[in-house]
Amino acid sequence: MHDAKEHWEDVWTRKKSNEVSWYQQYPKTSIDLILSINTSRDAKIIDVGGGDSNLVDKLFDLDFKNITVLDISAKALERSKKRLGQKATAINWIDCDIREFNSEKRYDIWHDRALLHFLTDEQDMQKYVEMIRKHVNDEGYVIISSFSTRGPMMCSGLDTRQHSEESMKKLFSNGFEHIKSFEEEHVTPHGIGQIFTWNVFRKKMDNYGLK
Repeated sequence: MHDAKEHWEDVWTRKKSNEVSWYQQYPKTSIDLILSINTSRDAKIIDVGGGDSNLVDKLFDLDFKNITVLDISAKALERSKKRLGQKATAINWIDCDIREFNSEKRYDIWHDRALLHFLTDEQDMQKYVEMIRKHVNDEGYVIISSFSTRGPMMCSGLDTRQHSEESMKKLFSNGFEHIKSFEEEHVTPHGIGQIFTWNVFRKKMDNYGLK
């Protein structure tokens, strides 16, 4: 992702929210999975690559109190803030390239819909897993949705990397328990079907129950 920030700022300058291929008016699968694995409204949730997603709105409406949204595009985050109005002050917003993210905070749920598949470099993918390991609490959950092996090979002018249940299990084989996987077709605003693979993992505790 060369000049990644510049690329995504340009995307959000040129396109409306409902013109990007991953747009969802209601992120039903994300909400259903979050509610199924942790119904505590005090759960610390981070949505990475969540920029202009409607997920933060729905989580707020469900009374979740500790929500963080991270995105490489400041323009995307500003759109969400404007949409939420006064509610936005209750959300933690992070303008950051995921590959450079570093925080003292730890999360109970790490949610990623349509970010991982833009990390096409093997080293970047491994760093991403290590980042999750650092920032997710023991027994916390990781929800990732990325293009499946039947999904697109490009998106927004960038190459993507397709994933399968097996490749995701391999990627998260060290320190994570695989909970479930399934494929789902997402229909873009232009009526094109894209196959995503969803994977849910739980971070294991080490032998001593320490992080």
